[in-house]
Amino acid sequence: MRGWGVSIEPWASVLGREVADVFAVEDWQVLNGAVRFRGTLLVDSEMAMDILSRRLESLGFVPMLHTPHEIALVRLPAAARRVPGGWRGWPLNLVLFLATLGTTLFVGAIMEGADPLAHPLALLYGIPFSASLLLILGCHELGHYLTARAYGVQVSLPYFVPLPLPPLGTMGAIIRMRSPIPSRKVLFDIGIAGPLAGLAVALPILALGLVFSPVKPLSGVVFQEGNSLAYLLLKWLTKGPIPDGSDVMLHPMALAGWLGLFVTALNLMPLSQLDGGHIAYAVLGRGFRKAVWPFLGVLVALFLVSRWEGWLVWVVLAVALGLRHPPPLDDLTPLDRPRRRLALVALGLLVALLTPLPFAIYEV
Repeated sequence: MRGWGVSIEPWASVLGREVADVFAVEDWQVLNGAVRFRGTLLVDSEMAMDILSRRLESLGFVPMLHTPHEIALVRLPAAARRVPGGWRGWPLNLVLFLATLGTTLFVGAIMEGADPLAHPLALLYGIPFSASLLLILGCHELGHYLTARAYGVQVSLPYFVPLPLPPLGTMGAIIRMRSPIPSRKVLFDIGIAGPLAGLAVALPILALGLVFSPVKPLSGVVFQEGNSLAYLLLKWLTKGPIPDGSDVMLHPMALAGWLGLFVTALNLMPLSQLDGGHIAYAVLGRGFRKAVWPFLGVLVALFLVSRWEGWLVWVVLAVALGLRHPPPLDDLTPLDRPRRRLALVALGLLVALLTPLPFAIYEV
């Protein structure tokens, strides 16, 4: 084993002995706290990562495998090596949740025609909308959170983002990954868990809300929600054929359910750090960007058809934030067949949930 770098560290040889039975080392290099070994894998890539991860944990290193001919052992910062409690920093999470509860109650009350600024108790009118929407968003984020914790990935509690403006009253919620993603399998499972969990709650809430929603003739200035394939089907199942010139006047629960479907569709888009981006990278690996550019073309086409500027905003954001996706530690082991099939289900959900013209305001 020979080194091709100029920096020699005593622990590099120790690490070389740790990998010797899973990777035939030909040469190595030490650079910026990482040791890169070149050679040939001797075992299956998934098995190699499992063995090395357990061996190197006590030494403060994690293995990275992106090709069959190179393994990088990266020293984690001390903060990343500490195993934090799952509830670390919870006061901020609680404050943001309570603030978002307030803003969604406020928006829900306003959409019911109440004036909570003049009459604070009028916030109670916003309960059906607020409770439904926060349940959908909370289940979405808990899907990510619980799946990450099940795989031993360090992750924060959900951070809700308040926004006292219609139609949501919030900008959603996020969680922070505090440790590397081990593999494409784990990346896929964490990515798809949120949309599936949120959708499992949004669909029954929307269906129940539609039952409570009357069908009335359209008149005056109309704010109309858009139709996705899934939403059209649910409206037909609950209301039957709707006469021309009429539409469903959404109950607050139904509006929250519709927003849940809309947000799920946005999250399933194969862009950057969205859930769909995680899913697409887990399936395609380094070929991820080959899927991004055609989808950006789809968004431009949606704008040309619907004239909703939001699609162009997404294109600009995607390009500005970058089209790259950080690889997991094991970027070599492909997904198994059941997960590839589930990825097709996610693609089908994107098609069924995407709303070409999400919102329209016009006068009848």
